[in-house]
Amino acid sequence: MAQYKKITRRGFVNRAGTLAAGVLASDFGILNAAGRKQSDARIEHISISYDDYEFRTPVGFAGTVMDRATMATVRCSLRTLGGRVAEGFGTIPFNQVFSFPSKKLTKEVRNGAMKALAAELVKITNGYPEYGHPVDINWDLVPRYFMAAVDVSKRLGLVDPIPKLCTLVTAAAFDAAIHDAYGKAQELNAFDTYGPEFMKYDLSRYLGPAYKGDYLNRYLLTKPKEQMPLCHLISAVDPIEDADNQKPIRDGLPETLPEWIKHNGLLEFKIKVNGTDLNWDIERVTHIDRVVTRTQEYRGVKDWKYILDFNEKCPHVDYFIEVCRRLKEKIPAGFDRIRYTEQPTSRDLQAHPENRMHEAAKLCPVVIDESVIDVESLLLARKQGWTGAVVKSQKGLTHMLLITAVAGREKIFLCGGDMSCPGAALIQTANLQARVASINPLEANARQYLPAANKSWEPRFPGMFRVADGMLRTREINGPGLGVPGA
Repeated sequence: MAQYKKITRRGFVNRAGTLAAGVLASDFGILNAAGRKQSDARIEHISISYDDYEFRTPVGFAGTVMDRATMATVRCSLRTLGGRVAEGFGTIPFNQVFSFPSKKLTKEVRNGAMKALAAELVKITNGYPEYGHPVDINWDLVPRYFMAAVDVSKRLGLVDPIPKLCTLVTAAAFDAAIHDAYGKAQELNAFDTYGPEFMKYDLSRYLGPAYKGDYLNRYLLTKPKEQMPLCHLISAVDPIEDADNQKPIRDGLPETLPEWIKHNGLLEFKIKVNGTDLNWDIERVTHIDRVVTRTQEYRGVKDWKYILDFNEKCPHVDYFIEVCRRLKEKIPAGFDRIRYTEQPTSRDLQAHPENRMHEAAKLCPVVIDESVIDVESLLLARKQGWTGAVVKSQKGLTHMLLITAVAGREKIFLCGGDMSCPGAALIQTANLQARVASINPLEANARQYLPAANKSWEPRFPGMFRVADGMLRTREINGPGLGVPGA
């Protein structure tokens, strides 16, 4: 276990406390001139813009309802030491319900806080003077990002300060933009630049001596998967059958679960459950299983899968165990179709050590999502009996790449997720998930809740946005940068 102390001490998040608040841009210089590569790049300019969308239909999860989204798009221009110039971008939904839960602050206040933090991140990132690989650039910037979150929380007088996960989500578009621009400068997909040809340092710099000689490419697929099953989200307020559809939209898109199954040829389903009413949760999953089974039998389909997601709302692990036991009794075939369950209990693993998952994981594999804020949290989750973790670039691509490396070395199961990413955001986050061997299936929820934001992307990537057989054609997204030509 000695190597884990090294990881914790140099953890992505906890390094924030090692720098004084008065650090100047010139003090970033961890990377020195010795050993620089011609591919190393320096940021020339960073900017951010926003688009606000109203959902076609609301999404119910984590005991609340979302009906709108703020998309942050960061644009980055950079220049390599060899003289190449490129522009890239990263686009990510803020989703303060997931990243910044609070009973004291409204959604509007939290969204505003994320924008205020992003404005500070623009200044910090524009002030970064060094040449380097995107992983090194992000590694140097993250401590300043976390200090900025503390400062913004104080300046705005937030009774609940900006959490670490929220800072990661706010910074994710910056990280993605830098990786995207860097890949385009090399005329390669960004995932083809994570080996020694492009990276000055091996993983021991970030993860400790056990990773000496290792690079990120060791833990990623050489080529993206050709295709991945599409996972359909069933939120806690989605109508299941016609009788549940009290406010029909009548816009030509599916509105009930059988309609969606037939429209997309669905084989994978994520079910949002509330975790606050045992009988409701059992009945919701049972109802969904009954409707899916009837529809799939009509289609002649015999194999499909479920994922359950409580978004940490179960009051304790025994609640989740009881859900598993009752579902196994009531719908044994349906229960056997559950791949895994996401985050049934509180995201704060250290504060709730009583929620050990050893017994629960014997009934159903169980993974952390909201809990994943650093390598330490991943290793703590394994110690507490969790099966694995969710990785998605909305928490920061560099951060997720390092988590992927640790999970690969320690043989910890990884799965993917979505935050209703439309258009380019789906392509960018799918680039990561298509390169991680264990991730299956792939969520693409914007087609349900933000279809207008997908419309212009359909002719460019038809295999990603026009799905009829339940499969997303991830082979389409292996273009330069993070898969989207141009900026």
